[in-house]
Amino acid sequence: MSTTKLVSWNVNGIRAVMKKDFLTSFAQLNCDVLCLQETKAQDEQVIEALGDMSEVGTYYTFTNSAVKKGYSGTAIITKTKPISVTMDMGIEEHDQEGRVICAEFDAYYLVTVYTPNSKNDLSRLPYRGNWDADFLAYLQALEEKKPVVMCGDLNAAHRDIDLARPKPNYNKSAGYTQQEIDALDNLESAGYVDTFRMLKPQEQKFSWWSYRAGARERNVGWRIDYFWASSALKEKVLDADIHTDVFGSDHCPVSVSLAID
Repeated sequence: MSTTKLVSWNVNGIRAVMKKDFLTSFAQLNCDVLCLQETKAQDEQVIEALGDMSEVGTYYTFTNSAVKKGYSGTAIITKTKPISVTMDMGIEEHDQEGRVICAEFDAYYLVTVYTPNSKNDLSRLPYRGNWDADFLAYLQALEEKKPVVMCGDLNAAHRDIDLARPKPNYNKSAGYTQQEIDALDNLESAGYVDTFRMLKPQEQKFSWWSYRAGARERNVGWRIDYFWASSALKEKVLDADIHTDVFGSDHCPVSVSLAID
Protein backbone atom coordinates (compact mmCIF):
# COMPACT_ATOMS: atom_id res chain seq x y z
CA MET A 1 0.00 0.00 0.00
CA SER A 2 1.37 3.40 -0.98
CA THR A 3 0.16 6.94 -0.44
CA THR A 4 -0.50 9.14 -3.45
CA LYS A 5 -0.87 12.89 -2.97
CA LEU A 6 -2.85 14.77 -5.60
CA VAL A 7 -2.99 18.58 -5.77
CA SER A 8 -5.26 20.85 -7.79
CA TRP A 9 -4.65 24.55 -8.34
CA ASN A 10 -6.27 27.25 -10.45
CA VAL A 11 -3.15 29.30 -11.19
CA ASN A 12 -4.93 32.16 -13.02
CA GLY A 13 -2.27 32.18 -15.74
CA ILE A 14 0.73 29.84 -15.82
CA ARG A 15 3.05 32.56 -17.09
CA ALA A 16 1.98 34.91 -14.31
CA VAL A 17 2.29 32.34 -11.51
CA MET A 18 5.76 31.26 -12.68
CA LYS A 19 6.91 34.75 -11.68
CA LYS A 20 5.50 34.23 -8.18
CA ASP A 21 7.64 31.35 -6.90
CA PHE A 22 5.51 28.63 -8.49
CA LEU A 23 8.29 26.04 -8.52
CA THR A 24 9.05 26.70 -4.84
CA SER A 25 5.37 26.23 -3.99
CA PHE A 26 5.25 23.10 -6.15
CA ALA A 27 8.24 21.63 -4.31
CA GLN A 28 6.73 22.45 -0.91
CA LEU A 29 3.43 20.79 -1.85
CA ASN A 30 5.45 17.59 -2.47
CA CYS A 31 2.79 15.91 -4.57
CA ASP A 32 2.71 13.02 -7.00
CA VAL A 33 0.33 14.76 -9.39
CA LEU A 34 -0.45 18.46 -9.85
CA CYS A 35 -3.56 19.45 -11.79
CA LEU A 36 -3.78 23.01 -13.06
CA GLN A 37 -6.71 25.08 -14.23
CA GLU A 38 -6.86 28.41 -16.04
CA THR A 39 -3.39 28.14 -17.55
CA LYS A 40 -4.35 30.92 -20.00
CA ALA A 41 -1.82 29.73 -22.58
CA GLN A 42 -1.52 27.47 -25.61
CA ASP A 43 -0.01 24.03 -25.11
CA GLU A 44 3.49 24.94 -26.22
CA GLN A 45 3.39 28.12 -24.11
CA VAL A 46 2.53 26.10 -20.99
CA ILE A 47 5.51 23.81 -21.57
CA GLU A 48 7.77 26.79 -22.24
CA ALA A 49 6.56 28.62 -19.12
CA LEU A 50 7.18 25.60 -16.88
CA GLY A 51 10.74 25.46 -18.22
CA ASP A 52 13.29 23.23 -16.51
CA MET A 53 11.50 21.46 -13.67
CA SER A 54 14.44 19.20 -12.85
CA GLU A 55 14.95 20.94 -9.50
CA VAL A 56 11.50 19.71 -8.47
CA GLY A 57 11.71 16.23 -9.98
CA THR A 58 10.98 14.25 -13.12
CA TYR A 59 7.45 14.78 -14.34
CA TYR A 60 5.26 14.12 -17.37
CA THR A 61 3.21 17.13 -18.47
CA PHE A 62 -0.08 17.08 -20.40
CA THR A 63 -1.91 20.24 -21.44
CA ASN A 64 -5.23 21.15 -23.01
CA SER A 65 -5.60 24.69 -24.30
CA ALA A 66 -8.57 26.64 -25.55
CA VAL A 67 -9.06 27.61 -29.17
CA LYS A 68 -9.21 31.22 -27.93
CA LYS A 69 -5.69 32.28 -27.00
CA GLY A 70 -4.91 33.33 -23.43
CA TYR A 71 -8.15 31.85 -22.09
CA SER A 72 -9.09 28.92 -19.85
CA GLY A 73 -6.87 25.82 -20.25
CA THR A 74 -5.88 22.89 -18.03
CA ALA A 75 -2.79 20.76 -17.39
CA ILE A 76 -1.73 17.65 -15.51
CA ILE A 77 1.84 17.27 -14.23
CA THR A 78 2.55 13.77 -12.91
CA LYS A 79 5.48 11.72 -11.62
CA THR A 80 3.94 8.47 -12.85
CA LYS A 81 3.30 8.13 -16.55
CA PRO A 82 -0.44 7.52 -17.07
CA ILE A 83 -1.73 4.52 -18.97
CA SER A 84 -3.55 6.94 -21.24
CA VAL A 85 -4.52 10.62 -21.40
CA THR A 86 -7.57 12.06 -23.14
CA MET A 87 -8.69 15.63 -23.64
CA ASP A 88 -12.23 17.01 -23.47
CA MET A 89 -15.59 15.23 -23.26
CA GLY A 90 -16.13 14.48 -26.92
CA ILE A 91 -18.93 17.03 -27.16
CA GLU A 92 -18.28 19.78 -29.71
CA GLU A 93 -20.22 22.40 -27.77
CA HIS A 94 -17.99 21.92 -24.71
CA ASP A 95 -14.65 21.07 -26.26
CA GLN A 96 -13.46 24.50 -27.45
CA GLU A 97 -12.04 25.85 -24.19
CA GLY A 98 -9.53 23.26 -22.97
CA ARG A 99 -11.46 22.55 -19.79
CA VAL A 100 -11.05 18.80 -19.23
CA ILE A 101 -8.15 16.33 -19.07
CA CYS A 102 -8.46 12.69 -18.01
CA ALA A 103 -5.40 10.68 -17.00
CA GLU A 104 -5.86 6.93 -16.52
CA PHE A 105 -3.83 5.24 -13.80
CA ASP A 106 -3.89 1.62 -12.63
CA ALA A 107 -6.46 2.09 -9.87
CA TYR A 108 -8.50 5.08 -11.04
CA TYR A 109 -9.14 7.79 -13.57
CA LEU A 110 -8.03 11.29 -12.60
CA VAL A 111 -10.09 14.05 -14.21
CA THR A 112 -9.22 17.70 -13.85
CA VAL A 113 -11.80 20.29 -14.85
CA TYR A 114 -12.19 24.03 -15.11
CA THR A 115 -15.97 24.40 -15.04
CA PRO A 116 -17.40 27.35 -16.99
CA ASN A 117 -18.29 30.41 -14.91
CA SER A 118 -21.90 31.54 -15.16
CA LYS A 119 -20.71 35.19 -15.48
CA ASN A 120 -21.59 38.11 -13.24
CA ASP A 121 -24.89 38.75 -15.03
CA LEU A 122 -25.63 34.98 -15.02
CA SER A 123 -25.83 35.09 -18.82
CA ARG A 124 -23.96 31.79 -19.10
CA LEU A 125 -26.07 29.98 -16.49
CA PRO A 126 -28.21 28.12 -19.09
CA TYR A 127 -25.05 26.86 -20.81
CA ARG A 128 -23.63 25.98 -17.42
CA GLY A 129 -26.66 23.77 -16.82
CA ASN A 130 -25.95 21.82 -20.01
CA TRP A 131 -22.28 21.53 -19.08
CA ASP A 132 -22.98 20.19 -15.58
CA ALA A 133 -25.37 17.51 -16.88
CA ASP A 134 -23.00 16.43 -19.65
CA PHE A 135 -19.96 16.44 -17.35
CA LEU A 136 -21.69 14.19 -14.82
CA ALA A 137 -22.64 11.78 -17.63
CA TYR A 138 -19.00 11.85 -18.77
CA LEU A 139 -17.79 10.92 -15.26
CA GLN A 140 -20.33 8.13 -14.98
CA ALA A 141 -19.22 6.65 -18.32
CA LEU A 142 -15.63 6.57 -17.03
CA GLU A 143 -16.74 4.98 -13.78
CA GLU A 144 -18.18 2.01 -15.64
CA LYS A 145 -14.52 1.01 -16.21
CA LYS A 146 -12.82 2.05 -12.95
CA PRO A 147 -13.23 4.53 -10.06
CA VAL A 148 -12.84 8.25 -10.70
CA VAL A 149 -11.10 11.07 -8.84
CA MET A 150 -12.28 14.45 -10.13
CA CYS A 151 -10.68 17.75 -9.18
CA GLY A 152 -10.60 21.36 -10.18
CA ASP A 153 -12.26 24.72 -10.05
CA LEU A 154 -15.97 23.93 -10.20
CA ASN A 155 -16.90 27.61 -9.99
CA ALA A 156 -19.58 26.87 -7.40
CA ALA A 157 -19.89 26.72 -3.62
CA HIS A 158 -22.00 23.85 -2.32
CA ARG A 159 -23.24 24.87 1.12
CA ASP A 160 -23.47 28.02 3.25
CA ILE A 161 -20.29 26.94 5.07
CA ASP A 162 -18.44 27.10 1.76
CA LEU A 163 -18.54 30.87 1.39
CA ALA A 164 -18.10 33.78 3.78
CA ARG A 165 -21.34 35.55 2.84
CA PRO A 166 -23.92 33.01 1.70
CA LYS A 167 -27.13 35.01 2.16
CA PRO A 168 -26.30 38.05 0.02
CA ASN A 169 -24.87 35.78 -2.72
CA TYR A 170 -27.60 33.13 -2.86
CA ASN A 171 -29.35 33.15 -6.24
CA LYS A 172 -27.73 36.50 -7.06
CA SER A 173 -24.07 35.67 -7.69
CA ALA A 174 -22.48 33.27 -10.14
CA GLY A 175 -21.32 30.24 -8.21
CA TYR A 176 -24.11 30.18 -5.64
CA THR A 177 -27.36 29.91 -7.56
CA GLN A 178 -29.74 27.08 -6.77
CA GLN A 179 -29.05 25.58 -10.20
CA GLU A 180 -25.33 25.36 -9.43
CA ILE A 181 -25.98 23.99 -5.94
CA ASP A 182 -28.28 21.37 -7.49
CA ALA A 183 -25.49 20.30 -9.85
CA LEU A 184 -23.22 19.57 -6.88
CA ASP A 185 -26.10 17.76 -5.18
CA ASN A 186 -26.39 15.65 -8.33
CA LEU A 187 -22.71 14.71 -8.02
CA GLU A 188 -23.40 13.51 -4.46
CA SER A 189 -26.52 11.65 -5.50
CA ALA A 190 -24.50 9.86 -8.17
CA GLY A 191 -22.19 8.54 -5.45
CA TYR A 192 -19.29 11.00 -5.58
CA VAL A 193 -17.77 12.19 -2.32
CA ASP A 194 -16.48 15.69 -1.57
CA THR A 195 -13.29 14.53 0.13
CA PHE A 196 -12.59 17.68 2.13
CA ARG A 197 -16.12 17.91 3.49
CA MET A 198 -16.20 14.18 4.24
CA LEU A 199 -13.17 14.45 6.50
CA LYS A 200 -13.80 17.97 7.83
CA PRO A 201 -17.57 18.46 7.99
CA GLN A 202 -17.48 21.58 10.18
CA GLU A 203 -14.30 23.28 8.97
CA GLN A 204 -14.74 26.54 7.09
CA LYS A 205 -11.84 27.08 4.75
CA PHE A 206 -11.82 28.87 1.40
CA SER A 207 -9.90 28.35 -1.84
CA TRP A 208 -10.71 31.55 -3.78
CA TRP A 209 -10.84 35.22 -2.90
CA SER A 210 -11.64 38.24 -5.04
CA TYR A 211 -8.68 40.51 -5.76
CA ARG A 212 -10.89 43.43 -4.72
CA ALA A 213 -11.18 45.08 -1.32
CA GLY A 214 -8.52 42.96 0.38
CA ALA A 215 -10.80 39.92 0.39
CA ARG A 216 -8.01 37.41 1.03
CA GLU A 217 -6.56 39.41 3.92
CA ARG A 218 -10.03 39.57 5.46
CA ASN A 219 -10.73 35.94 4.47
CA VAL A 220 -13.92 36.83 2.62
CA GLY A 221 -13.72 33.86 0.30
CA TRP A 222 -15.38 30.89 -1.36
CA ARG A 223 -14.58 27.17 -1.46
CA ILE A 224 -14.99 26.40 -5.16
CA ASP A 225 -11.97 24.12 -5.72
CA TYR A 226 -12.50 20.46 -4.91
CA PHE A 227 -11.47 16.84 -4.99
CA TRP A 228 -14.44 14.51 -5.47
CA ALA A 229 -14.01 10.74 -5.56
CA SER A 230 -16.10 7.72 -6.45
CA SER A 231 -17.67 6.11 -3.40
CA ALA A 232 -15.52 3.04 -4.15
CA LEU A 233 -12.50 5.11 -3.12
CA LYS A 234 -14.07 6.56 0.01
CA GLU A 235 -12.18 4.30 2.40
CA LYS A 236 -8.90 5.09 0.66
CA VAL A 237 -9.05 8.84 1.38
CA LEU A 238 -6.42 9.52 4.06
CA ASP A 239 -6.37 13.30 4.08
CA ALA A 240 -7.77 16.34 2.28
CA ASP A 241 -6.68 19.92 2.70
CA ILE A 242 -6.85 23.48 1.39
CA HIS A 243 -3.46 25.19 1.31
CA THR A 244 -4.30 28.77 2.22
CA ASP A 245 -0.63 29.49 2.94
CA VAL A 246 0.29 29.12 -0.75
CA PHE A 247 0.08 32.33 -2.78
CA GLY A 248 0.58 33.31 -6.41
CA SER A 249 -3.03 33.20 -7.62
CA ASP A 250 -6.48 34.32 -6.48
CA HIS A 251 -7.01 30.61 -5.76
CA CYS A 252 -4.94 28.43 -3.45
CA PRO A 253 -4.15 24.74 -4.02
CA VAL A 254 -6.32 21.94 -2.64
CA SER A 255 -5.15 18.37 -2.09
CA VAL A 256 -6.15 14.82 -1.32
CA SER A 257 -4.03 11.86 -0.19
CA LEU A 258 -5.11 8.36 -1.15
CA ALA A 259 -4.01 4.90 -0.03
CA ILE A 260 -3.53 3.10 -3.32
CA ASP A 261 -2.84 -0.66 -3.56
